Parts: sequence; C-alpha cells; structure tokens
Amino acid sequence: MKRNNIGRCRALRKNQTDAERKLWSILRNRQLGGAKFRRQCSVDRFILDFYCPECKVGIEADGGQHYKKCSRKQDELRTKELNKLGIKIMRFTDREILVNTDGVYEILKTAIDKKRAGPPHLYPLPKGERR
Repeated sequence: MKRNNIGRCRALRKNQTDAERKLWSILRNRQLGGAKFRRQCSVDRFILDFYCPECKVGIEADGGQHYKKCSRKQDELRTKELNKLGIKIMRFTDREILVNTDGVYEILKTAIDKKRAGPPHLYPLPKGERR
C-alpha cells in the first residue's frame, strides 16, 4: 500500500486542535468498541482526522473554517468521494466534541457497532431454528 501525504499527516498529528486531542483520547487504544483508529490518516488523496480501516468509518472534527460556503461545498465533494470508496464519514463540530464528549462517544459507538454487525439478514431464520 502506497502511503500518500506522509509528511503532511505527521505535521497534522503534531499540531492537533483541542477538539482533535479530546476525541483522540476516547478513540486511542481501542477504547471505542475495540475498534482500531488511526489519526490524520491518508486515504486515497485525502487526509482524515480519524479513520478505522476495519469498519471503514472516518471522523472529521470541523473547526470554524468549515462553516464558510466554499469549505462546506468542498467538504461535501470530499465526503461523496470517500463514500464511493465505501467509507462512512461522520462530522462533529469542535464545540460538540469539547462540550458533549459523552454524546459524541455514544453516536460513534452506535455507528461502530452497526458496522461490525453487518447488513441485516434478508431472510431471518424462524424462531425455532435460531442458533
């Protein structure tokens, strides 16, 4: 696997925002449902704030620059491109992360649990035949 943007990723890890630092404190060491997350991870031509390759979930901590019209449009295009790769992008504002860390944790935990459970069965077994 070719690693793109490695220098930029390293620089971003060294210069985390307060929100990224807070979020990393609940994602690192498989603390979120046993899922392994990477921070400032290069995927295709993009760098995700946090990424779980196993579940194909990317997390973005959006600061104030993401609220400008041109930035929102760019974020939408980026999300569409990553969705094409099968990656679900979850966005949280820096304020949400810093003020409502428990709520963000619960949303992420639910998403990871759903990804791990896989798609629902189209033809579930009758009650008597379940294992």
